Amino acid sequence: MPVDLAGFITFLKEHAMEHGFHVHDERHFLETYSLRQSWEIDLHPESACNGPLDLNLAFHIEPRVLLAAEDAGVEDAELPDDEFPVPLLFNWRLPALDNPPDLVMLATELAGIGGVNVPIEVSGVDSFGPLSAGPLRELSLTGTVTIPIAKLMYDPDSLCEMLDRAREVSNFLVEVVDGWGPLPPEPEIQPMQ
Repeated sequence: MPVDLAGFITFLKEHAMEHGFHVHDERHFLETYSLRQSWEIDLHPESACNGPLDLNLAFHIEPRVLLAAEDAGVEDAELPDDEFPVPLLFNWRLPALDNPPDLVMLATELAGIGGVNVPIEVSGVDSFGPLSAGPLRELSLTGTVTIPIAKLMYDPDSLCEMLDRAREVSNFLVEVVDGWGPLPPEPEIQPMQ
């Protein structure tokens, strides 16, 4: 039985909207050599359409997994997690902040919100502009969920807890980002005398 990936992506967007997200964009990539497929969906919680949070949901599937699932005639939503796995990645990105949080504390707080349903990796990139401006830190957070392809296709309720947790993480980030401070203003460049 063929696996309808395009239909699943359409369902996933509608399902995300039912769980409090606004969908803004979608991209589909197909590698011509390996036939690996990827979808990316840009979405935000309803409370954060005007920023500062960017959330990207990425769905990648290897052709071997897809073909093996189709050959097996996957129709059982109770497959174990290690059979025909498909990763879903939630990628949160925040703008550069002048007063960034401690990464260990942030990772600890997010572990309590995401739980085991959406384990989150926290990273920060420091960039240095003019020495007088000081360093800026951009935060990136990635939640990786691996789900058997049968659950994705035939058990839509299995996505509910994951989407609820992702929304809670997004709302938490929107609430606390104000306390971290906005992007500092660009330093004014003086002409040389």
